[in-house]
Amino acid sequence: MRFYFNDIETIMNKGIRNIFSEVPETYELINHILTFGFDILWRKQAVKIAVKAGGDRWIDVCTGTGEMASYLYHFAKNGTEVYATDFSLPMLGKATKKPEGCCIKFLLSDIKNLPFADETFDLITISFATRNINLSENILIRTFQEFYRVLRIGGYFVNLETSQPSFYLIRRVFHKFVKLSVTPIGSLISGSKSAYTYLANTIPQFYQAEELKDIMHQAGFKDIIIKKLMFGAAAIHRGVKY
Repeated sequence: MRFYFNDIETIMNKGIRNIFSEVPETYELINHILTFGFDILWRKQAVKIAVKAGGDRWIDVCTGTGEMASYLYHFAKNGTEVYATDFSLPMLGKATKKPEGCCIKFLLSDIKNLPFADETFDLITISFATRNINLSENILIRTFQEFYRVLRIGGYFVNLETSQPSFYLIRRVFHKFVKLSVTPIGSLISGSKSAYTYLANTIPQFYQAEELKDIMHQAGFKDIIIKKLMFGAAAIHRGVKY
């Protein structure tokens, strides 16, 4: 059987979707444990940067259990519509049960082909999911270009993701911690070893902050700023569409 590029991409997307369908009930809890609760602070820092975009229509993509979307809703001014999209129905099911769920517009969608017209949103956010769409650099650029398409002129794209510490020794310690903790703790609590083996493998393979900045630039974003977190173990990127 011969597989073409699009076939491989479809197969990998299906595999990732299946992985996330196994963990929605414990996903947030495990994130909080593995980051010692810092992921909560990092999301809030990202939201404070994001809401400076202003406007009246925001969207959180790859929303998962809706944690970031909920923070956006609480920071939104009256009249701001908050959308959230994900390709995992079980994850969205968990998200809609949040207290804010009734006020957020959830959609089941592939982020590579968002069901919105050009220049629909003033803000797009994504948190701890970019690693999962990084099937290749070209695919990531195309995905960011889709975000660019649905953003209005002057709109913000804010990306929160794990990164690579600049200092070699810190990077080695970080990777060792990931290797020794993510799969054992994640699989113990969630019951899914495959999900957290996959997630553990994506962290040390992801880009450095400056490399991700260049990818965003190739997708069309300008005035990109980087805020490194925890010695560079995570980073917030903000790009603007002009």
